[in-house]
Amino acid sequence: MAVAADGAMAPVMAFALVGALGVGSQWLAWRLRMPAIVLMLAAGLIIGPVLGVFDPVRDVGPLMGPMISIAVAIILFEGGLTLNLHSLRDAAEGVRRLVIIGAPLGWLLSTLALHYVAGLGWSASTVFGGIMIVTGPTVIAPLLRQARLKRRPAQLLQWEAIVNDPVGALAAVLAFEVVLVLQTATTLTHAMWELVLGVTVATVLGAFAGWGLARAFRRAWVPEYMKVPVLFAVLLLTFGLSDAVLHESGLLAVTIMGLVIANADLPSYTELRRFKEHATVLLVSGVFILLAASMKFETLAQLDWRAGVFVLSIILVARPVTVLLSLVATKVPWRERLLVAFTGPRGVVLVAVAGLFGERLAALGLEDGARIGPLAFALVAATVVLHGFTLTPFARWLGLAGGEIPGVLLVGGSRWATAFGQALKKVEVPVLVLDANRARLRSAREGGLPIFFGDILSEAAEHGVEIMSYGKVVAATDNDAYNTLVATDLAPEFGRENVHQLKRAKQESTRHALPTTLGGKPIGAGRSYFELNRMVDEGWGFRTTRLTEEFTIKDWREKNPEAVLFARLSPSGDLRLLAEGEEFRSPPETVLVAMVPPGVEKPEQPAH
Repeated sequence: MAVAADGAMAPVMAFALVGALGVGSQWLAWRLRMPAIVLMLAAGLIIGPVLGVFDPVRDVGPLMGPMISIAVAIILFEGGLTLNLHSLRDAAEGVRRLVIIGAPLGWLLSTLALHYVAGLGWSASTVFGGIMIVTGPTVIAPLLRQARLKRRPAQLLQWEAIVNDPVGALAAVLAFEVVLVLQTATTLTHAMWELVLGVTVATVLGAFAGWGLARAFRRAWVPEYMKVPVLFAVLLLTFGLSDAVLHESGLLAVTIMGLVIANADLPSYTELRRFKEHATVLLVSGVFILLAASMKFETLAQLDWRAGVFVLSIILVARPVTVLLSLVATKVPWRERLLVAFTGPRGVVLVAVAGLFGERLAALGLEDGARIGPLAFALVAATVVLHGFTLTPFARWLGLAGGEIPGVLLVGGSRWATAFGQALKKVEVPVLVLDANRARLRSAREGGLPIFFGDILSEAAEHGVEIMSYGKVVAATDNDAYNTLVATDLAPEFGRENVHQLKRAKQESTRHALPTTLGGKPIGAGRSYFELNRMVDEGWGFRTTRLTEEFTIKDWREKNPEAVLFARLSPSGDLRLLAEGEEFRSPPETVLVAMVPPGVEKPEQPAH
């Protein structure tokens, strides 16, 4: 490791260390099924105040401030890019209440808790209270997928996190602008003029930049391969110009810029969002590692008993009161209100923005600003750990959790899909059959399977399907190109290893075949849609078999030489869809789901 004589780490090595720890923590959290923020917090504290290996102020130097400012600007732009007003209008009444009533009420209650419980001044409390509206969209999504809540409470929590992300950022930015102007202006008139000028310039710049980019992209003035670079260049330019007029007003400008682009209905919007999500993952993890490593023991020592009481007051008073008052006189059942009221994990966005504003307030002479960072870390760590371990059992106790086994979405109604769905249902795996052709759903409906009439890629499916209850997708229509589109589009959300499709029909020329890099993992033992349905017509059917100590996978294969394996369910409830010839562990109590030829008797070992 490159280290200078004074113990400082080389800047290049410092950047590499931050990137490796940030991404590595998120990967390890995925492997261990833990909240990534907990591991990032631990990594930052270990290399920073504990071991002293990395000190951002010493090793990064004057670049740290601008780096964090730009990273937070991009994070807030991403927040604005998620706020589609059309989706908010179409959202359930509960979601609108949580945003329109809950956001300002949560800001007020958080500010009061910060002032009267944590002991911060009104200026710091107001700024930090605005940031605390954010419930952490990057944290709530994996928690919801792990808990597999029912659709309505999951939607309430997810949409609240998505929409309140930019709303909280706007509240904090506006509050900070007021504090900044009041602290630096010589007279009240001057202060009001500075504030109005800064907010107006930031709003106009952000709106104009968003409108200009949307117009340029829609009219093809920018080639596809340059859209993302142009987007980030304009983002940085907008941030810099607005910041030059009024310090930190650039954060407001880029948030509004993202809001305008989100509502411009761009054809390339999905690609832009996907790339910026990847960039945000890197930036959020990097900022979090930097802030955690910057902590000093004397700063952490400020977390006294009042900090603990403050965290408890937010979790047990401010959050429940905000949600319960917001949902008064709605049709949301009381069990769902209680679940939402006691579920409010905060994420890295809160820490990143709070850390930046805390430093800015301290630089203005407000000593309370230095306490914002440690309080943000304490709140985030407490809520993430608490909800990470209690959301699932709490949801089960309230009867709002889905099945123990992640379900399967079967895209395409057919006789084969119906037979496969019935076999999965027999071993208690949730199944949903989807098709845009109502006639094709008849066999599934008559077979007692849940169905959804519509396109899986449509907005109706996004709002009408309990996506959180399902962990795997099988694209099984008679259209190979559509199957590939579905698998490719859903892979980032479900994970490429959980998206499957039937074998594509052979092309006369390989030049006309779809690229093998697109689509999902194969399923169906190398048989196409037409071959599988012909097998059903010929009398093939699905059988489920539970292996035992006496009846092993070897015995099953000897007894069923022609059978085609499609899935196995482990004793722990892990469902795995199989490709042709795929090897897998098969301990006792493993359940096999296979297609067998006509005339084969049901196995002696029952599936359950």
